[in-house]
Amino acid sequence: MHVIEPLIHGKYYHIYNRGINSDALFKEKRNYEYFLKLYDDHIEPIAETFAWCLMKNHFHFLIRIKNADENNLKKKIEPSQSFSNLFNAYTKAYNKSYNRHGPMFERPFKRKMISNETYFQNLIAYIHNNPVHHAICEHPLNYPWSSYITCVSEKKTKLKRTEVIAFFNDLENFKYVHQLKINDLSIDTFLGV
Repeated sequence: MHVIEPLIHGKYYHIYNRGINSDALFKEKRNYEYFLKLYDDHIEPIAETFAWCLMKNHFHFLIRIKNADENNLKKKIEPSQSFSNLFNAYTKAYNKSYNRHGPMFERPFKRKMISNETYFQNLIAYIHNNPVHHAICEHPLNYPWSSYITCVSEKKTKLKRTEVIAFFNDLENFKYVHQLKINDLSIDTFLGV
């Protein structure tokens, strides 16, 4: 039996998952927007977000689980339960909207602890370049459903933009690293995805 890695307070994680049988999770703009609203409702209270990308049939998040004294929840909920609540709420709304039934997401959702700064930096570039790797666009700036645009803008955000840019030393290096052609096989092997 596969052991599910627990989500530990104060630790960083790559959270990712896809639709059952790689089915679409997002069909139209309102789906992406609603998922992000639910993410804000369920995950923002228990985690800090450093990078994210929503693809048609899968998603990636780079988060840090807040310590118990940092989260702003009235009652104690395990972090993994907050993610389950997000997926269940989205599935319920999606099923009602498209007259479908049954689960949408693979279970359990994937999570991988971030063990070092190099992994953290590579993962940010990997997440933002996901639409490029899947030939949806030529640059992450052209894809609306990731945190890349937020990282290079100055608009108000809950994303940990300042911390993300600091991992790359400055904005110019952040952009430069994202421009580099990343060898898909080596990054996938490195990330273990």
